[in-house]
Amino acid sequence: MVLYASKDNEVLTDSILADALGAGRAVYYPRLDRAREQLRLVQVLDASDLRPGAFGICEPSARDALDLNDLGDAVVCVPGLGFSPSGQRLGRGGGHYDRLIAQMGPAVVTVGLAYSFQLLERMPQRPHDQRLDFVITESAVHAAERQAQAPWTQTHEGGVPRCNF
Repeated sequence: MVLYASKDNEVLTDSILADALGAGRAVYYPRLDRAREQLRLVQVLDASDLRPGAFGICEPSARDALDLNDLGDAVVCVPGLGFSPSGQRLGRGGGHYDRLIAQMGPAVVTVGLAYSFQLLERMPQRPHDQRLDFVITESAVHAAERQAQAPWTQTHEGGVPRCNF
């Protein structure tokens, strides 16, 4: 599982981290490699592993980064300023998450975590922008256009997609 440290109005992931670590799951957070202008994923064993980093966003303290080929069929939670039900995302303008998602394998499921007020019908898009598989708000789960490539069924129980893997 990949999480992010929230900033400003982004959905908090603290409880997801606590639940995942409590269940014995491996959890990774992005750390910005400023020299290459790209995100590296680093395992977090405890919330105390996170320290203020680039742009004031908490990121993992120094450890070896994960080779993205080893990520497998992970769920990747992605922050944003705005989202559309079709998986479009408006980030902070650096393109870091778009480049990261583009490098991930087809078994990875990308999920935008949003509040309802962040959901708009359409978002401005550029050719390099990556669509997400799902956008989840406090009141709905939106299966996006890229969903056909993801290992999820169309069956919903209580509004939550059921996983095939």
